[in-house]
Amino acid sequence: MDQYKVLLYPLMGEKATILREKENKLTFIVNKDATRDDVKKAVESLYNVKVLKTNIMITTKGKKKAHVKLDPKYSAEEIASHFGVL
Repeated sequence: MDQYKVLLYPLMGEKATILREKENKLTFIVNKDATRDDVKKAVESLYNVKVLKTNIMITTKGKKKAHVKLDPKYSAEEIASHFGVL
């Protein structure tokens, strides 16, 4: 899957902010057809970071949400500031 079609947009809610600050995780709404590997590859190539773990779930509104845990060498806060979340 094309990396530009995998990540639809980042989330900025309260829970996403807490995860970003305390657990070094980024949260995205992703394409419904995207797999964990697709999300991992897209985040690594678009933001030049190393991803340790990816959790994917379907929201109550029917959208697919991904929590992406970054390697401790990279700051989720810094990456989030690049795409305007902060």
